[in-house]
Amino acid sequence: MRIVVCGTDFGRIYLSALTATLGFELAGIVARGGERSHRCAKEYGVPLYTSVAEVPDDVRAACVVVGARINGGPGGVLARELMARGIHVLQEHPLGEDELAECVRDARRHGVVHHVNSHYVHLPAVAAFVDAARRLRAQGEVIGVEAQTSFLVLYPLLDILATALGRLRPFDVGDAGGPALFRVVTGVVGGVPLALRVQNQLHPGDRDNGAHLLHRISLYTPGGHLHLADAAGPVTWHSRLHRPADYATSVTVGQSADPDLDLPLGRAVHPAAASHREVVGTLWPAAVRTALRHFRDAVLEGVDPMPHAQYHLALARATKRITDRLGPPELVTGTAPVSLMAYDALFAKGEPR
Repeated sequence: MRIVVCGTDFGRIYLSALTATLGFELAGIVARGGERSHRCAKEYGVPLYTSVAEVPDDVRAACVVVGARINGGPGGVLARELMARGIHVLQEHPLGEDELAECVRDARRHGVVHHVNSHYVHLPAVAAFVDAARRLRAQGEVIGVEAQTSFLVLYPLLDILATALGRLRPFDVGDAGGPALFRVVTGVVGGVPLALRVQNQLHPGDRDNGAHLLHRISLYTPGGHLHLADAAGPVTWHSRLHRPADYATSVTVGQSADPDLDLPLGRAVHPAAASHREVVGTLWPAAVRTALRHFRDAVLEGVDPMPHAQYHLALARATKRITDRLGPPELVTGTAPVSLMAYDALFAKGEPR
């Protein structure tokens, strides 16, 4: 299946992903024609097109990796122009509810597939977290969720939560409080109580930098909590301290006969990525390949597109509800951070004081 990639910012991750055998043949790049786009086209040995009209008729699919209307970009327009030519579209998140609804209607009108890729849900650590969450749900009740994110990746956070909990609704959030660095909202997601902290800040000249974290989630059960420290891992399980019945009558704490006191405080479920280079160079392209496989299968097998569309419309609606509560992001500036990982003294073992 011949495919084009629209955009060469995050689109470079898609270009890297398409080097693997997925049943796709990269047929070109659609971009504005800047220096980076020309270099990418040369690197992959494909033509550079500056409009949808230039895309050859034998192209059957496209990855639209360009900001949509919600971020002031033409991604939705590109997607609709491509679908009007009978081209199936995999579109990178986020889209606002109204623009996504327009794309869904156009996909149905032209008989093509339109998929939204929230990306982070396909990362190995997130997949391990979701799998462990499903097993926990099979054992008993999830009684609460605590999550942190940046407003730019709020949409995929909701996808991760809904996937881990098995559903998005019932969903609701109350008013936000706290400073912009971490605005706090509470509510319910998938019927489970939710406490959410969102970094509601934006560097207008460098949108993709400035986030202090991507996704951090804890799912609480009566016996402990499952923790995703970052979208790239690690994932850990932490048992809850519960004083046994004989604790109250023991002369010393250690005399309790309860075997649960001897269980580990925590267990590793999935490791963290080794470096940021591994994340952007290996894990992100692999996550895109997973999205591409789902997209390819939907095209080839004629899968009913409405469940996917309705789910992502619900995600878009929930995202807007939260951002409405958060209010406009605080505009910030800054320079590249100094990494402290190189400072061995910072991580030296010390004696308790």
